[in-house]
Amino acid sequence: MARITPTPLVKTNRLNRKTALVGGLVIVGGTFAMLTIPKLLLAPYLQSEFITAGTTPPVQASTSLSFPIGVNPKTKTVSESPFIAHYIGTIVASNHTSPSLAQNWFTKLAAKFADSDWFQNLASPISRLLVIQSGERQEEITSHFAHILGWTEAEKEIFRTRLASEVPELPDGKLYPGNYVVEKGANPDTVATAVADKFDSEVRAHYTEDIEAVVPLKDTLILASLLEREAYDFEDMRYISGIIWNRLFINMRLQIDATMQYAKASKLKNPGINDWWPTPLPADKFIDSPYNTYKNAGLPPAPIANPSIDAIIAALNPRKTDCLFYFHDRNGKFYCTKTYEEHVALLKQVYGNKAK
Repeated sequence: MARITPTPLVKTNRLNRKTALVGGLVIVGGTFAMLTIPKLLLAPYLQSEFITAGTTPPVQASTSLSFPIGVNPKTKTVSESPFIAHYIGTIVASNHTSPSLAQNWFTKLAAKFADSDWFQNLASPISRLLVIQSGERQEEITSHFAHILGWTEAEKEIFRTRLASEVPELPDGKLYPGNYVVEKGANPDTVATAVADKFDSEVRAHYTEDIEAVVPLKDTLILASLLEREAYDFEDMRYISGIIWNRLFINMRLQIDATMQYAKASKLKNPGINDWWPTPLPADKFIDSPYNTYKNAGLPPAPIANPSIDAIIAALNPRKTDCLFYFHDRNGKFYCTKTYEEHVALLKQVYGNKAK
């Protein structure tokens, strides 16, 4: 934000760091990992209902407990609820806040290997594991699913169109992160139904009319997608959420690097699977796109990624702060300041005189 990172922009997104870690772990495992990891990864998910082609799994029963909310855009106020810690710690099965070490490790491995034919065939001859990582774009997810299930371009479009047409009508934001075990050769409508049902049970069921009246679900998903790409953990998300809301309250441009990445990648003619989050450069601030928050005030017109439940709750429950600027150092430590002058001074202190 107004120089989230020093010139040149060097911020690496959280998902790339996760993947790098997974690669290191896998190499250590050697042959043993190749033979045992597939079954270990699938074990936690095979207990859930198996989704067969042509059938629709029932939506899981959900409690009526609504999401907590601590922001009011109409009154431009933030109020922190002491219930948040309890809600996250006891109600939400979080991707970022408190997973066990083993669960976190296996989740990363699942995402790393799900695209590999040898892994899928070794794991099960009749089923396929589909993984949606929080912070991915719809295009990334669709490409992974199509590769695993052998979809054609037409089938990929069916999957995209079906999910985008769900209310609210958005191409991103509603592909709920998690693991989906489906029948080998599952068709796009079946998979789209499973993903949509999961979003309904985990998000829509808790997003009451009272919350919608204060912050529309579309806006929450947009803001949550920004947090998912910018933050390192739940607390980080809440502080950045507070800064974003502060800027929105005064109609100040958000100036978020992740929106430049989204805008830049969206303009590519033939993007590959690794092209969706290019390293942002100073010149990217001038990209002509409604998603470029360096040029346009307010939220982007739609989510830039698919957020976790953590990010959704953080969007609705920002930390109360006076800060308007923030950045992370190379180790992921979070810094924020009230004024641009303080921001630049702190950048120079952390990164040296090259920071501007």
